[in-house]
Amino acid sequence: MQWLTIITFLIFTGFVGAFTYYKSKGKVNEVHTNDTYFLGGRSLKGGVIAASLMLTNLSTVNFIGMSGQAYKNNMSVISWEVTSGLALVVVAFFLIPRYLKAAITTIPEFLEDRYDTGVKTFVTYLFMAGYILNGIPVTLYTGSVALGQIFDVAGSFHISQSAAIWVMVWAIGIIGAIYTLFGGLKGIAISDTIYGIGLLIIGFAVLYFSLRSLGHGHFTSGFSKLFEGNDAKMNAIGSSTDPEPFGTLFTGMLLVNLYYWGTDQAIIQRVLGATNLKEGQKGVVLAAFMKVMTPFFIIIPGIIAFKMYGNSISNSDYVYPQLVNDVLPGAMKGFFAAVMFGAVLSTFNGMLNSASTLFSINVYKAKNKATSEASIIKKGKWFGIILTIASLFIAPFIMYAPNGLFQYLQMVNGFTNVPILTVIVVGYLSKRIPAVAAKISLALFVSVYALLQLVIKPDIHYLYQLAILFVVCVIVMMIVGTLKPRHTPYALPITGKVNIQPWKHRFEASGIVIFAMLGMYVFFSKLGFAGKEGVTIMTFVWLAVIAVILAVLVIVLKVRDKKKILHDVSNQHHSLH
Repeated sequence: MQWLTIITFLIFTGFVGAFTYYKSKGKVNEVHTNDTYFLGGRSLKGGVIAASLMLTNLSTVNFIGMSGQAYKNNMSVISWEVTSGLALVVVAFFLIPRYLKAAITTIPEFLEDRYDTGVKTFVTYLFMAGYILNGIPVTLYTGSVALGQIFDVAGSFHISQSAAIWVMVWAIGIIGAIYTLFGGLKGIAISDTIYGIGLLIIGFAVLYFSLRSLGHGHFTSGFSKLFEGNDAKMNAIGSSTDPEPFGTLFTGMLLVNLYYWGTDQAIIQRVLGATNLKEGQKGVVLAAFMKVMTPFFIIIPGIIAFKMYGNSISNSDYVYPQLVNDVLPGAMKGFFAAVMFGAVLSTFNGMLNSASTLFSINVYKAKNKATSEASIIKKGKWFGIILTIASLFIAPFIMYAPNGLFQYLQMVNGFTNVPILTVIVVGYLSKRIPAVAAKISLALFVSVYALLQLVIKPDIHYLYQLAILFVVCVIVMMIVGTLKPRHTPYALPITGKVNIQPWKHRFEASGIVIFAMLGMYVFFSKLGFAGKEGVTIMTFVWLAVIAVILAVLVIVLKVRDKKKILHDVSNQHHSLH
């Protein structure tokens, strides 16, 4: 059975590699510009962008960690997934048009134009430090652990667990580097699209076979058993003792999601490569809908596992792998492993490509302004190779870290994510706030957050702390801007390089996303499956009320937006001529 798993894994992985090479081989030797290599030639379509966003985001941490948390606690863990839908809608409407108008390659480029070189340099090194010391090694390590368990690498090759981790880290790292360094973003996006399709198929396959197993061979029986009891397990609202209380959804969690989806270079680089604003918005909103739907194949399996196993699994990290091994047929286990491999690979690829882009554009090019684009790309590739080698040696040593490492890393992310988001949001919303305000905000945010987390340690959830600091730093920037405003108001540059006519169906599509998000909380609460009577007519009454409100809002926004669309298109035509 293990050999069947390996064979199906190799077949699907080999197909993806061959197809990606075939589709991008003609492009590799044509790579002469930064846009071609780092942004896929600004030719990415909506479907490719959505698939690439999802694959970069989803990894073994999502499947194993979130299913495990649902198994251990309740459905409240869906908050990270479904509120991403709202964050992505905000990004599609607010940030993407501005990014594409200016045709930027990296987020720090905007910060330099809006503030000054000092702010750009600080944020660039902040991004790179996060990828080098945290993101890439941790991704390689978690991927090696998950895939090592699926294939039982230690047992199959009669080696120690530590040796198995070294083998898997190097295998993932080398293959990922080949995709990134030789294909650029175009090669990554092609493979992500195929893996994205596979992810949807295998995700719902695990859900289907799990429900069949729960129902002793009958899907409908398993579906009924899933909702038997109407207990707290099905409640997405949760309680104050859950890891992420409900109140954090629209405070610190929303800010973290806005940073991740709207400003993290590894994520937003997919959208910066859009062929036009229409495709960029289409891809982001489609990804938003997919994120709202992910709880069905990431989190619900954890609830199914609880129904099947009770409390018999002491370590929740083993819940999802055990469920997969118990319910999937042998051939499909290999397909599952290939898709998980693709998810890990995509996250690694995204971070490596983004780190190389940041180094090439914001460090090397900034110091060598007269250099050619071919030289910039070459330096980016060499930086990627050096970074890959360093990560291959760093990642395995994470196994020796003390317990609680990943909780610590989550806390550490707060030092960079919301502080950067703060200066970007204020930079776009204001015209007179100067660079010194951004520098004060970054220093204040990071230092106070460090004081709270490492010294004072108040009994306040870290997401609430981030929300409070966000508000405080915005106020500080406004005060500084009042006392010492810019000499000239900031004007967003319009290059005319990218067509900025928006997607005409963005309002309707976004309305569907928000309806789906709110619908998840109606169904998975005391209004629905977690209630005493389960889903009743009142459940659908609430859904109907939400639908009517959103429909009216969409109509109002479409009417008000007509004049703005004509104005934007007129400005773009003017800049082109």
